[in-house]
Amino acid sequence: MIIACLITGFLVYDSWDGRFGKLGLTVKNRSLIDIHGTFAFVLFFVFLGFLIVSINIGRNRLIKLDDLPKLINKVGTKIWWHRLHRIVNTTILLAAILSIGSGKLQDENWLPSGEMNHIWYYIHLTGWLIMLLAIATHLLMSAKIGGISLILSMFRFKFSTK
Repeated sequence: MIIACLITGFLVYDSWDGRFGKLGLTVKNRSLIDIHGTFAFVLFFVFLGFLIVSINIGRNRLIKLDDLPKLINKVGTKIWWHRLHRIVNTTILLAAILSIGSGKLQDENWLPSGEMNHIWYYIHLTGWLIMLLAIATHLLMSAKIGGISLILSMFRFKFSTK
C-alpha cells in the first residue's frame, strides 16, 4: 500500500506541482488525487494494524534507548548493522505517521486551485521523501543483514518455524 501511495502521490505531484522536478508523465487530472486519496484511506487502516503489531510483537525490531550510544562504538560490526536497521525501521513508522497525518490535514482542492504553499502540503511531501529514502535503505540493509535468503523469503507465503 505504501508503494501504491508513493507511485500515485508522485503522479499527483508530477501533474499538479512539479516545482522541485517534473517528469511530465501525466496531465492535470483530478482523478489522480482521488486515486491517491483512496489508497491513502486504505493505507491508514492497514498501517494502524501494522503499527499495533510493530509496537507489540515487533518491538525488538524498533529502536531502543541504548542503540544510538552503542551505534557509535561498534561501527561496521554485525550488531552495528542490526542497530542501524532498527533505526531505519523506526524511521519508516515515523515517516508513515507524518505522511498519513499530514495527508489527512490537507484539502483535496488545494492543488487544483493552485494552492501549493500550505504547510501541511510541505510536511506531506517531506514525509513521503523520508519514507522513500527509508524504504530504500531498509531494502538495502535487509540484503546486507539477511542476504539473498531473506529477500527471497519475503516473496514466499510459507511460514517457517526455524
